[in-house]
Amino acid sequence: MIEVEGIRAGYGSINILWDVSVSIRPGELTTIIGPNGAGKTTLLRAIMGLVPLAQGSVRLDGQALDGTPTWKMPDLGVVMIPEGRMIFKDMTIEENLMLGAFTKKHRAGSRRQCEKAYEMFPRLRERRNQPAGTLSGGEAQMLAMGRGLMADPRVLIIDEPSLGLAPVIVNELFQTLSRLKEEGRTIILVEQSTHRAVGVADHVYLLQSGKVVLSGRAADIDMERLHELYFAH
Repeated sequence: MIEVEGIRAGYGSINILWDVSVSIRPGELTTIIGPNGAGKTTLLRAIMGLVPLAQGSVRLDGQALDGTPTWKMPDLGVVMIPEGRMIFKDMTIEENLMLGAFTKKHRAGSRRQCEKAYEMFPRLRERRNQPAGTLSGGEAQMLAMGRGLMADPRVLIIDEPSLGLAPVIVNELFQTLSRLKEEGRTIILVEQSTHRAVGVADHVYLLQSGKVVLSGRAADIDMERLHELYFAH
């Protein structure tokens, strides 16, 4: 579905990704792991068009995404839930959700998608008229997830969803990921917990210093070898 081929990308004169290639298969959860500074978030931003490519290509169903404005990605069925949630704290929970269906293509179905978000995250329904800034960290992540689902994406890109959350909330989060996977959504997950990430994934990529150093089916991953590479200098 998404083919990233030999891309180089970074910020200004600083290159972060070096000839990175990944293949995202439809209906699967692909996890991208690696230490801080490995280039995981930069890779997601490159797919979304937030970081320009210096080399290589990104394709969706065979069509080039290079140069596609980020705000047009939801119309192509690709949505990113960023690290840090990035909710609008002074707006209500429901207003935040509705922003996820801001494009003309998705406005007509916004109420239906909002109800689906509430079904998936009942706590949001209870507080729908409260300012989003009153939410706990776990609830804010639920809101970010719900907002991302408002465009009913085929491809859901999620960056570090468990960061800073209590273990019980992390358990709920990964149950949600499993549910979304069962629905047939294609998911790209960047996650700090290697065991949890590999446990829910179909395919695993390990980034180290902006390069792919390990790629394989999750069921075949040797965790000891993965951690040796993860912590390599």
